Amino acid sequence: MTDLLPDQEVTTPAAARALSPEEFQRVFVARNRGVIGAVDQARIGSAKVLVAGCGSIGGAAVEPLVRLGFRRLVLADPGEYELTNLNRQNAVVDDLGRNKAAVAAERARAINPHVAVEVFEQGVTDETVDRMLDDVQVVIDGVDVTMPSGLRAKGLLHERVRERRLPLMTGWDMSATQYVRVYDYRTERQIFDGAVTRAQLGEMPMWGLLARLIPAGKVPRDLIALIRRGLRQEEFTFPQLVQAADMFGVIAATLTARLVTGRPTPSSATVDVHALTAPLRHRLGDRLRQPLEVAALLLAVQRNRFRR
Repeated sequence: MTDLLPDQEVTTPAAARALSPEEFQRVFVARNRGVIGAVDQARIGSAKVLVAGCGSIGGAAVEPLVRLGFRRLVLADPGEYELTNLNRQNAVVDDLGRNKAAVAAERARAINPHVAVEVFEQGVTDETVDRMLDDVQVVIDGVDVTMPSGLRAKGLLHERVRERRLPLMTGWDMSATQYVRVYDYRTERQIFDGAVTRAQLGEMPMWGLLARLIPAGKVPRDLIALIRRGLRQEEFTFPQLVQAADMFGVIAATLTARLVTGRPTPSSATVDVHALTAPLRHRLGDRLRQPLEVAALLLAVQRNRFRR
């Protein structure tokens, strides 16, 4: 082993790959110092994290996790990249048709060749869920909910995570708003904090589920009118933007670091990029109109539920 200083410059791929895993990690996270202490950095490096669903939000979490210094990842996703994914997901044209978890694993190893990555291309199933949770400390739930199979997988994942008493976070990207919910199953005894049961995930209409899982006040104004129109459409597709997906990655990586280092975390976190970048008068106007429009949306959801 060479006597390498933590902040010594390594300027070529060959030089980086010549380092031992310990030397590489010491240089790799050198610029984290001052914000992340040595003890916490060691905890981050040894923690094992499951990212279930590596598309829009889950895929956005992989790179910041690796760059923070996480070196043990489990990545699961049964899906393959399509062209419509590329507006927000961490992939390129050459990745089309490839499995999302496998691509995310490649990206992780390209950043840090010493990252240990387990890949489950089948996604979350009865056959895989217990193996992918083995020795995991934190779960990031990015399972797609636009298909019944995704809802079943999400319910199964939450149930097994609750049995193992692990913290889990999931996100909802709405226009340029990201709403992240932390379910700390170390103390919580019901999946989704009792908002829905596993059976209801397979029975309730999508709009009813979303109304229970996402606080109405978190839905951005630029999406409310669109949702009200979508209630009457059989094949409504949510708009999804890169701003919201990337915000999940930033928030999830930060929350994961807090969890593995023993720091308290909130039950939720929300970032509205459109609001943050709008003039003050527009933000104030949105804030005043939001309650009325939310009330109208909830009434529309209720009427739609009874019609079905």
